[in-house]
Amino acid sequence: MKKILALLLALCMMLALAACGGTEAPKTEEPETAAEPETPAESETPAEPEVEEEPEPEAPAEPIELVVFAAASMTETLNELKVVYEASHPGVTILYNFDSSGTLKTQIEEGATCDLFISAGQKQMNQLDINASPEVNTDGLDFVQEGTRVNLLENKVVLVVPANNPKGIESFDQLAELLEKGEVLMAMGGADVPVGQYTQKILAWYGLDEAALSAAGCISYGGNVKQVTTQVEEGSVDCGVVYCTDAYSAGLTVVDSATAEMCGQVIYPAAVMKNAPHPAEALEFLNFLLSEEAMAVFETVGFSPVA
Repeated sequence: MKKILALLLALCMMLALAACGGTEAPKTEEPETAAEPETPAESETPAEPEVEEEPEPEAPAEPIELVVFAAASMTETLNELKVVYEASHPGVTILYNFDSSGTLKTQIEEGATCDLFISAGQKQMNQLDINASPEVNTDGLDFVQEGTRVNLLENKVVLVVPANNPKGIESFDQLAELLEKGEVLMAMGGADVPVGQYTQKILAWYGLDEAALSAAGCISYGGNVKQVTTQVEEGSVDCGVVYCTDAYSAGLTVVDSATAEMCGQVIYPAAVMKNAPHPAEALEFLNFLLSEEAMAVFETVGFSPVA
């Protein structure tokens, strides 16, 4: 009996173990979900392309003072062009010396510092140019830098009268008649002034004796064209012979223009000087004066390119 109970107890224990000891089902891994793409923050905006700024002109290592000797008839136009040039050439300052071309030529000959010379006549430039005719450059002066001389501008010689034109002068032909009769006082440049030299040619063309007219009190002289212009403006003379550019600048009345037959072509030569402290900068400025931009300024007062 005890053996039967022991067997039954063992059997019950085995059944209980079988019920509790089943195998575990294999674990399955959940599939990974794909990461959502990142979106740019709402506050971010595409970068704007960079705009390259034009580089400003570089100033030279040391400031440069460019000395320009120029005929007095160029005063207004060259002062206007000075502002334009200096604005685009920082560190460069243009210093002008305006006077009659004969006076300027003498100053250069005597050693005055000059980078660029602009004359109102070929004679004064020729007197400084070793390549000019010995008949003109009688002293064999050699002040012009080789290869820099150019004919810059052309001007016109005109007859002007003061306000109200008290003598009623209307032409060079009429002026010649009045001068011959001793009935008029005319202002003109001196013999060393280009505009005076052109006037001398006009008098010679009409067969008039300048010395006799001067002795008769029919001629009043000016040291440069601006002085002649002033005499006409003030009405201290009956008429004057000046350049059309000066007549325009002073607001004078022009009654006649001289032809090339009467006085020749009025050419303004320019050149860099051999003793120039700044020859490269002087040549650069001269090239600017030859540019279309500068020529447009010259033309506003009556200058023109050389034909």
